[in-house]
Amino acid sequence: MKLSGAKILIESLKKEKVEVIFGFPGGVLLDVYDELYATKEIRHILVRHEQGAAHAADGYARATGKVGVCLATSGPGATNLVTGIANAYMDSIPLVALTGQVLTSMIGNDAFQEADIVGITRPITKYNYLVRNVADLAQTIKEAFYIASTGKPGPVLIDLPKDVMVDKTDFLYPEKVDIKSYKPTYVGNIRQIKKAAEAINKSEKPVLYIGGGVIASQGANILVKELAEKNDIPVTVTLMGKGGFPDSHRLSLNMLGMHGTQYANHAIMDSDLIIAVGARFDDRITGKVSEFAPHASVIHIDIDPTAIGKNIKTDIPIVGDVKKVLEELTKYIKPRTREQWNGKIEAWKKKSPLAYEDDGEGIKPQYVVEKIEEVTNGEAIITTEVGQNQMWAAQFFRYTKPRTFISSGGLGTMGFGFPAAIGAKMGCPDKVVFDIAGDGSFQMNIQELGTAVKNNINVKVAILNNGCLGMVRQWQELFYEKKYSHTILDNNPDFVKIAEAYGAKGLKVTCKKDVEGALKEAIKTDAPFVLDFIVAPEENVFPMVPAGASLTEMLSGLA
Repeated sequence: MKLSGAKILIESLKKEKVEVIFGFPGGVLLDVYDELYATKEIRHILVRHEQGAAHAADGYARATGKVGVCLATSGPGATNLVTGIANAYMDSIPLVALTGQVLTSMIGNDAFQEADIVGITRPITKYNYLVRNVADLAQTIKEAFYIASTGKPGPVLIDLPKDVMVDKTDFLYPEKVDIKSYKPTYVGNIRQIKKAAEAINKSEKPVLYIGGGVIASQGANILVKELAEKNDIPVTVTLMGKGGFPDSHRLSLNMLGMHGTQYANHAIMDSDLIIAVGARFDDRITGKVSEFAPHASVIHIDIDPTAIGKNIKTDIPIVGDVKKVLEELTKYIKPRTREQWNGKIEAWKKKSPLAYEDDGEGIKPQYVVEKIEEVTNGEAIITTEVGQNQMWAAQFFRYTKPRTFISSGGLGTMGFGFPAAIGAKMGCPDKVVFDIAGDGSFQMNIQELGTAVKNNINVKVAILNNGCLGMVRQWQELFYEKKYSHTILDNNPDFVKIAEAYGAKGLKVTCKKDVEGALKEAIKTDAPFVLDFIVAPEENVFPMVPAGASLTEMLSGLA
């Protein structure tokens, strides 16, 4: 029996066990939406802007480990996905973006709502396809999900012309994929693994430095903990690695880099061996590259060979899936204690803990984050917007499990957190999901309140409302003589009224004593809830390493 391309698309998505699609319809997708109308196996979430669809699919993928799926029409619908696709690409998130396209006969003729989305997204996708023949559709979908979810994960785009969705062919979904040009390396070279084990066993001041690869490789976090405890190695994490090692563990250094802990940065700069696992030594981590970790040799474990040695010279490279490499590496690691090294780190922790000056008046943003952890018992999924709110959420909530901290790392996308929270809640309906937001970022996709209310997606938003674009304002204060050029938001709306206008709940909080009660009320309310916390307007994120400075040149911000 021959099926239309639209029917083949939906049946193929079922074969890939897709449960939810975040999308927005358009003319060239009418046949696809007609098939979605008839299916009960896949839930479609109608967003209010296509960027919201991409970010929601991204949040769903990060929270579940599954491939997120978003759908948009041709032209502006497709281009509105671009920021979300780029965001997923920078953070290596498995995503399949489906876009409608004009008739194949009209491609290149500047037809109505035509855009070369394949050309536009080529630099920001792991791979992309333009399907010109319905006979190729099922195979393309199978390949797209395989490529998105294997090796180093990432987004894949499939462009679907209108006539391909109408044309019919026999449907047979392939059972497996064999792409000759795509063969990720999963098993590390045993000689390199043994060499790395020898270096670890001989080192006196090692540091485990873990990134998002530990989250992506299911179960790798357990092996990181096993290795750290067996050889008594302190562990520091990147923003993307939060939850890959428990912040509450005695060996935890928490986050390093520009807004990392002082003791993590001291440790990395004083170490004699860095064991990098699923991390890429980006500029927010290294600071001034020429002065980064001057005494340390580097072991770098990553599934992406192009990441190794790209930013920092690597002495022992190991290409492979971090879980598989760690399974083998730990066999050759000798048990030991490092009293002198960990004692030195403990002294740094006591001297320079993560702290802020609480004057007892008004609401400090860090206090709100601490209270969110307290009232949720640390069991919530936290998404963030970008800026100060993001850093406070990373610093003052202790993450103990993977996939509980969801944030835009590489691209730093304002407006990411709220739609990502919607996606995370769809994937993990039994979890409390909080978007810790800034008043600037939240307004970038505030319209997705309509999506949350319409679909009864019970997400919570905690706005750390300081009346400005906080992180940029902080830089202007510290490095531009307090010339606040276009960073003061002196006409912010009433966020509670906006929430209520969409049918959500809202509460404005101005007193410190009311923070805990407001959080508890939001959590017990079975509806999307916006909490507008009016916080200290000139509170800054510290520690801070100025751009281009060495990690030793941290600003503490404390008197």
